[in-house]
Amino acid sequence: MFGIGMTELIVVLVIILIIFGANKLPEIGSGMGRAIKNFKKATTEPEEIEVSAQKKEPTESKETSKES
Repeated sequence: MFGIGMTELIVVLVIILIIFGANKLPEIGSGMGRAIKNFKKATTEPEEIEVSAQKKEPTESKETSKES
């Protein structure tokens, strides 16, 4: 597909292992897995629309009205 053979793939994996270290690779892998899972979930689920009422905040606070 991309013209990457087995030797190129092994070289890339060894470079990644050298850069990040063996202890950090499981964390990186699980983070990437969660990101892909969330992306797939977001693309397949319909959009949710929030219909709850929003509170309108007062424009003036009590402190500013006392100072005037």
